Amino acid sequence: MARAENKETAGPTAQMVANVARKLRVRKGWTQEQLGKQIGFSAAAVSAMETLAQPASDDMLVELERVLGDGLEIFEDARVPVRLEKYPVQFQDYALLEQTAVVLRLYSTLVIHGLFQTEEYARALIGGGYPPLPEQRVEELVEARMARRALFDRTPVALIEVVLEESVLRRVIGGANVMRGQMRHLAECARRRNVTLQVLPMECGLSGEHAGDRGGMTLAETPDHDHLVYLEPQDESLLITDPAKVSTYAQRYAKIRAQALDPRTSLGLIEELAGEQR
Repeated sequence: MARAENKETAGPTAQMVANVARKLRVRKGWTQEQLGKQIGFSAAAVSAMETLAQPASDDMLVELERVLGDGLEIFEDARVPVRLEKYPVQFQDYALLEQTAVVLRLYSTLVIHGLFQTEEYARALIGGGYPPLPEQRVEELVEARMARRALFDRTPVALIEVVLEESVLRRVIGGANVMRGQMRHLAECARRRNVTLQVLPMECGLSGEHAGDRGGMTLAETPDHDHLVYLEPQDESLLITDPAKVSTYAQRYAKIRAQALDPRTSLGLIEELAGEQR
């Protein structure tokens, strides 16, 4: 069900979409049900979009552009900002940076990094978080998270390095079937030419040295070749631009990567966990 509180929290782009869509619908003399039939959505879904009880999904925006856009690309241009408005507030600034980055270096310590999550894993993770979220908000966040994966096929291609703690691979989220699918997806990602995936083994601290003991991080290089660090502890966000601090994080990341399994061995471990080891 759409949430009434969305009407109070909807972002400016969602508000613009709702207003323009309603005016164009009325101009054509269509009811909400008639518009719904044209775009493949129910009258209730159209009503929820127009009243901001549930902002337009990406699929709805595509169809609104086809039916109401009249070549102006109003709804097409709204797709990215509407998607950004659906992310948690603390993530919105970074989300745009992520989609435009030329290089991303990721270190994930608790769960599979969001860019590499399957839909089922993301739904189990988001739906099982605290505080509990309404089902509609869970689906909204899952949709927004899946949209981030467009980065993998973007032109120009982004180079992505990711180091995952082995414990992340073994921590069951959503059940065995969900994890099996997640491991298979990770293996597919690891085989991409623009992706380097490594696993930091659980015994890496046996020698008394564990460079990743301070938690996860994201290092990003922008199209202008600026280097930044993004941290997200406990639903807060921190974007670091100071060159000296960024350099320290980059050196730490390099050490973490050096302590990780090499990419081929990492892929073998993931395939084994997925039941695909040949």
